[in-house]
Amino acid sequence: LQKELLKYKQEARNLQGIKDALQQRLIQQDASVLQLKQELLRANMDKEELHNQNVDLQRKVEERNRLLAEYKKELCQKDRHLQQHQTKLDEMFRQLSEASYQQVDLERELEHKEALLAHCMKREAEE
Repeated sequence: LQKELLKYKQEARNLQGIKDALQQRLIQQDASVLQLKQELLRANMDKEELHNQNVDLQRKVEERNRLLAEYKKELCQKDRHLQQHQTKLDEMFRQLSEASYQQVDLERELEHKEALLAHCMKREAEE
């Protein structure tokens, strides 16, 4: 009976050692699982933050695209106005040029008439 008791005690010690080793391994695995859960939580938080940043950047891009479209529209309107003013300016320069030619012609005609008048006055004075 003592032999059997020793045998069972030895077996109980072996089983206790196995149990302790398994419990230690379970504790390590629980710690690993906890660490993985923490890493997963951090990764999910980072993912959510990146998603929020992406949404914010998308909103900013859309706002800038809207502003860009408005600026392009304003620029087109200003280009049209500039073209209209350029056309008017060209017309005014043409009219000014014509008026300048007419003025030169009138000045020549005036000089010619003044010369004729002077000539006539001189002849009349001589007569």
